[in-house]
Amino acid sequence: MRIKELQLETHLLKELKHFYNVLLGFQLLREKKDAFTVKIGHSHLTFLTAQEGEEPFYHFAFNIPENQIIEAAGWVSQKIPLITVNEEEIFVFPSWNAHSIYFFDPAGNIVEFIARHNLKNASRKKFSAKSVLNISEIGIPTDNVKLFVNQLQQELSLPVWYGHEGDLIALGDEEGLLIIVPLGRKWFPTDKPAENYPVSVVPG
Repeated sequence: MRIKELQLETHLLKELKHFYNVLLGFQLLREKKDAFTVKIGHSHLTFLTAQEGEEPFYHFAFNIPENQIIEAAGWVSQKIPLITVNEEEIFVFPSWNAHSIYFFDPAGNIVEFIARHNLKNASRKKFSAKSVLNISEIGIPTDNVKLFVNQLQQELSLPVWYGHEGDLIALGDEEGLLIIVPLGRKWFPTDKPAENYPVSVVPG
């Protein structure tokens, strides 16, 4: 599955536009009073103004060339701190055959750059915002993982790529995954419990 566009909400629209467009350097595609869109490789990331009093946050991931996790870590850490656990900033996922780094944006979104070694997308170019390939994950919390997964499979015919019923199930493939988790489950590698906020995924 390819994620053509991911639409999320935020209470910090101005700050996120500066973060993604100016600080990280992703191309600004569209801007309105209550929304903006940046280009993330082959995908579009749109933030819309949240309802007053809401402070949404999400977990989402961007694919990067499978051989550039160290370069990506250096590039990001020059701009903002990486999330670390026991002084480790690059995380290994043997069952996913992947390496990842994580950081927070100003709204508290947990952003992941993931190098998936099953994908033959190595690059020799110097790492930059243009190296980021696409949006490849969005976390979606629910109060009933099994029921929600069954519903999504019936409506979208998405296969289970990875998962354990009742804990975490990833639907789709390595180009685009819906990460279904129970409400309250802590988003790795943080202590932030998963909360449910509006999200829209446009495949393509």
